[in-house]
Amino acid sequence: MTGLDRRPAAATDAALPRGPLAGFAAGSLGMGVWVTVPGLLLLYFLTDVLAVGPWLAGLALLLPKIADVLLHPWVGHRADVEQTRRGDRRRLLLLGCALPVAFAALFAVPGGLTGAPAAAWVAVFFIAGNLLFAAYQVPYLSTPADLRIGYHERTRLMAFRMVVLTLGILVSGLLAPLLTGGDAATRGGYQRMGVVLAVGMLVAMLVGVAGIARLRGSAPASTGAGHGGWRALRTALRDRQFRWLVAAYLAMSTTTHLVLAGVPYYAEYELRAPGLTTVLVAAFVAPALLVTPAWLVVARRVGKQRALLGAQGAFAIGSLVLAVGRPAGLPVLVAAVAVLGVAFAGMQLLPFSMLPDVIRAASNAGSTGAGTYTGVWTATEATGAALGPYAYALCLTVGGFVASTAGESPVQPDAALAAVRYGFGLLPAVAMLAALLLQRRYTLDATARAAS
Repeated sequence: MTGLDRRPAAATDAALPRGPLAGFAAGSLGMGVWVTVPGLLLLYFLTDVLAVGPWLAGLALLLPKIADVLLHPWVGHRADVEQTRRGDRRRLLLLGCALPVAFAALFAVPGGLTGAPAAAWVAVFFIAGNLLFAAYQVPYLSTPADLRIGYHERTRLMAFRMVVLTLGILVSGLLAPLLTGGDAATRGGYQRMGVVLAVGMLVAMLVGVAGIARLRGSAPASTGAGHGGWRALRTALRDRQFRWLVAAYLAMSTTTHLVLAGVPYYAEYELRAPGLTTVLVAAFVAPALLVTPAWLVVARRVGKQRALLGAQGAFAIGSLVLAVGRPAGLPVLVAAVAVLGVAFAGMQLLPFSMLPDVIRAASNAGSTGAGTYTGVWTATEATGAALGPYAYALCLTVGGFVASTAGESPVQPDAALAAVRYGFGLLPAVAMLAALLLQRRYTLDATARAAS
């Protein structure tokens, strides 16, 4: 192939070796902490430990994401520049390894700060952490598109990543509430939790960087140099298949982060047992460790699109059960959360393996720029991560939820208790049905599967 011929080489169906796959997946262990802990605990940390009103707490989590959304496509462009000039995206990955520092600082709010000053502290370090996360996440998720591998092998690669990511989500989701002090969480407990999990994040992310290097050395690399900057961004946004996939993923991301933010409130105010937070997190996340291989089999048999539509429908049904609340009984509610967890596994695996399908199709049409496409994708994920907790915070605000500091137990009005329940069940069901309708407009899957 000459320097002027930038047509992408055909994908290969050769199986990637397990060693490099495992190394690549290890990076998601550290990423899982950032994906999970702020979404699970940060809103509760602000309203019930730092005495920040729910509307301001939601704003403190939403505003940093606005900058995040704007920066992700730029990070994607820089990732493409690095790929073109250096042949890899390693420097951005190493920059992203500073994320654990921002994570620890996020929960290390000085003792004298409460209310608005505490919210400002959290917002500043949330912005820093989101930017560093983008520096790691964008080149990391560009890896499947950087390799000349087939339709099913891209799903297999992301399945390895999904299992390890789930492990990171599960471990951090269970450990974080315990490290804070459980039912008697304190500022010191949150600081301790931040430091302990930050150390684990750093180790996992460094292993991931080494794993990506091994993976790139074990499989053919894409040869399309493509274009970057605003031209690549316009190309991505004009891609009809990409737009529908991104729109559906925005609704999915918003919904899952809304549920995650609502877990501590649902456990304390609906189930009246704060200790059940870890049980609900386990029920939501643990099934993915078992069912991800099953989703891989389903995707091979019926295609990624049909499998994803099934996952979205199951999530909506499980959410409606949660809207019933305590009258349904604790075993039924935990089972409903487990259904959400099974669906969540599919909604993590399948869209992320469909993204490189879209990028590959664009590359075959003469347009490349995996980093830019991935930057828009991760910006969408960041938007959902902000909108979910903000939507739940608005529900609490409408219901008149009373904020407090650690150790206080104010009496919540009936409207606030209803907001806790319906925000955790009914609203996610409606949002997921919207995701399903959007996902039906995506039509590339059959073509990508036939071309494999």
